[in-house]
Amino acid sequence: MLDQVKDELRSRHYSRRTEAAYLGWIKRYIRFHGVRHPAEMGKPEIEDFLSDLAVNRNVAESTQNQAFNALLFLYREVLHLEFDWLDSVVRAKKPKRLPVVLTRDEVRRVLDHLEGTKWLAVMIMYGGGLRLLECLRLRVKDIDFAYHQILVRQGKGKKDRLTILPTIVEERLEQHLRLTKNRFKWDLKNGSGHVKLPGALARKYPSASREWKWQWVFPATRKYRDPATGLHLRHHLHETVIQKAVRRAAIMAGLVKRVTCHTFRHSFATHLLEDGYDIRTAQELLGHKDVSTTMIYTHVLNRGAKAIRSPADRF
Repeated sequence: MLDQVKDELRSRHYSRRTEAAYLGWIKRYIRFHGVRHPAEMGKPEIEDFLSDLAVNRNVAESTQNQAFNALLFLYREVLHLEFDWLDSVVRAKKPKRLPVVLTRDEVRRVLDHLEGTKWLAVMIMYGGGLRLLECLRLRVKDIDFAYHQILVRQGKGKKDRLTILPTIVEERLEQHLRLTKNRFKWDLKNGSGHVKLPGALARKYPSASREWKWQWVFPATRKYRDPATGLHLRHHLHETVIQKAVRRAAIMAGLVKRVTCHTFRHSFATHLLEDGYDIRTAQELLGHKDVSTTMIYTHVLNRGAKAIRSPADRF
């Protein structure tokens, strides 16, 4: 049954992370009820499992909702059981929280404690509003120096979008790519130089995995052997490398705010609006489906709550 779940997820092009999360929740659900088959269970068992997560496990609302979505996928798409009550099961509501935003000076202070590849990655995230994995999954051909733009492929919601390539990073990025290309040439000489291609491109263009344009902008230092093909591939830099560097830099900068890689995306959006750009421009650069998602950044501008000036400031 778990193989069926995996096949259904992959046929619908769910990400590998979602696949791993859904399979994990389904296994926990089965074990929670004494290894009974899900087809033998229904509403009471699902409610008991979700309630246990909230009451006894004290999980976050988003975690409980992810577990619910996994079970919903299992029953509807794999077991093909349609239950009207699934829509009426009470789901936890995610609280509305304002994003943590750094001032321009705070961004500068964090960047002052980063260098090399880590500085480049963070500056691209801040300067273009990229998510961490969107940044690390950039390929050489996605960088357009002539038009000063970055093509983000298969971002959240499987959407492509264009965003800004900050001028301040271009010189360092070109130097970084020259060094990366030298290592790529060395890999080619030693019978390697392969990279994982998206979708079915590897079958359509067998030689593309060894072309420079498909290489990662931020490649990992080590290679790995692909069990399916036996080839030695180079993956992109692991996200924990940047996450740890940002956390350490924020501490060294003396910031009391909780700073993560995503904080730079929040800061990018807020600073755009501060500079007078309209909300639709910010929405397009961030890749938000609904403008209401982008609207949250209007609440954290440096003009007070709801962008209203306090009467006390008129004294």
